[in-house]
Amino acid sequence: MAFSIKEHYNFQDMLEIMKILRAPNGCPWDREQDHHSIRNNFIEETYEAVEAIDTDNVDLMREELGDVLLQVLFHCQIESEKGNFTFADVVDELAHKMIERHPHVFSTVKVNSSKEVLKNWDVIKNHTKHRDSGSEILKAVSPALPALMRAAKVQKKAQKLGFPEEIEAEENEKTISPEKAGAYLFEAVRAVKNAGVEPEEMLSKETEAYLLRYESWEKSSGK
Repeated sequence: MAFSIKEHYNFQDMLEIMKILRAPNGCPWDREQDHHSIRNNFIEETYEAVEAIDTDNVDLMREELGDVLLQVLFHCQIESEKGNFTFADVVDELAHKMIERHPHVFSTVKVNSSKEVLKNWDVIKNHTKHRDSGSEILKAVSPALPALMRAAKVQKKAQKLGFPEEIEAEENEKTISPEKAGAYLFEAVRAVKNAGVEPEEMLSKETEAYLLRYESWEKSSGK
């Protein structure tokens, strides 16, 4: 397959490169991959991009953002070969979403703060996703997130929806200082590990139990 070697490449070139790599005469490894086989690559590249952001390393950020983009293009090429969607379809859907969720920029809605922007975003998102209950909103938080991140996000959303805080800790644990929060979490992980179970697995299960308690509360309170 003909391809012109250049000093500088553009986005169309990258799309063509991805197509060539997946072609019958392309790269054997690239041709063998599917969504599941490169799933963890996507996660790894994302974390490496986050590391570049955390360290303010601009050169590394440029490289790692390229690696993240490669993962997006890889998944799009796989689906394009199946006739399901292309990268252009992904861009089109994203553009529609961004316009729809920014009515204060692209329409006549007025906002006075970032807080109002986020509130409108959630309202529009839940409406377009047909999430009519708090339980549906909480269950939409991806189970693929790291357990701690998911637990925090689910709790935050539940409290915004009016779910009472579940306080079962000792009095001194209720008033833990921000300075000691990291140590508290670290010791909690140690305690769970010493109990012979995996912290991620246990926290995931507890989050699922929390969702069930929320759903029961929502039904009983008529929310």
